[in-house]
Amino acid sequence: MKVIKGKLERAQRVVAYGPEGIGKSTFAAAFPNPVFIDTEGSTAQMDVVRTPKPSSWTAFKQQLAEVKDSDFKTLVIDTVDWAESMMIADICAQANKKSIEDFGYGKGYVYVAEEAGRFLDTLNEIRDAGKNVVLVAHAQMRKFEQPDEMGAYDRWELKLSRKSAPLYKEWADMVLFANYKTIVVDVDGKKKAQGGSRVMYTAHHPCWDAKNRHNLEAELPFEFKAVAQCFPVIGKEVEAKKRGRQECRPYRKGAKEGATRMSPVQEAEKPVEKVEPVTRIAKEDPLAFCPALYELVEKAGVTYEEIQTVVAMKGYYPENTPVENYEERFVNGVLVAAWPQVMAMIEKNRKAG
Repeated sequence: MKVIKGKLERAQRVVAYGPEGIGKSTFAAAFPNPVFIDTEGSTAQMDVVRTPKPSSWTAFKQQLAEVKDSDFKTLVIDTVDWAESMMIADICAQANKKSIEDFGYGKGYVYVAEEAGRFLDTLNEIRDAGKNVVLVAHAQMRKFEQPDEMGAYDRWELKLSRKSAPLYKEWADMVLFANYKTIVVDVDGKKKAQGGSRVMYTAHHPCWDAKNRHNLEAELPFEFKAVAQCFPVIGKEVEAKKRGRQECRPYRKGAKEGATRMSPVQEAEKPVEKVEPVTRIAKEDPLAFCPALYELVEKAGVTYEEIQTVVAMKGYYPENTPVENYEERFVNGVLVAAWPQVMAMIEKNRKAG
């Protein structure tokens, strides 16, 4: 019988949520060597490495696959509630529904929870590849009633659908709730609020969800250094720096004499190269009406003629029908939603002819 004893140093799965404007993106940017998948464009004014903003759930999943094989140490999804909006739009498009409510009472959200489960499986694969995963989310306040007690109270929760939110909380190693700490004082017989410092809560409270597996204090300053010891890679680099163990070895076989390779600490402190913004689709392009499909076509190096061929093979439109004449519902519900199958047909046609 094989057993494993002791602590295992693994990349961490983190959910960080709070009200808008509190600095969730700034907090996530301090994690080791991060790359952002910015679903809402909130990092435009930040000096971070990011992927192009995904215009569809299919494009988003492709970016996840690319991050898994990259050299980045942390994946930041900012925000996961906006990612869920893309997920819901994809589910509706595939089922030819205008809204998730059109599935019937509660049925649509079952599909959302199922897709969320598959999404979290993908994030586990990224974590197993040695990358921290940080999900940034907005918070919302809901009325909560205890079934065994009188009365009700407001509590902060993840701004996600009711069926999928518990999955994210169970998945995470750390659920951190950030908020402004306000102190109520008595001034001349009147209650007034003072303070406003930013803090994060790491343990469950009747008024918010939070947890951690590192025996952290229940309340900490809302900054990465307060939890840095929970990330083994960073912990080793900091310790090596303190002890002066910045060893340099020959860069590679055949390198010039005296050439050295940067230590992990030097590598972590190396300035990140800026990524130039991606040129967006031109208005005169045939797919200007559907940026989601344009992004997939451009990335895969597919021609419009190849798309017309596979569309005709399935009997949707005659082969001579220009792509700009396709109905938007067909483009989103068939081509974008089933892009892997479309690409498989294109690859098959390429091999055949």
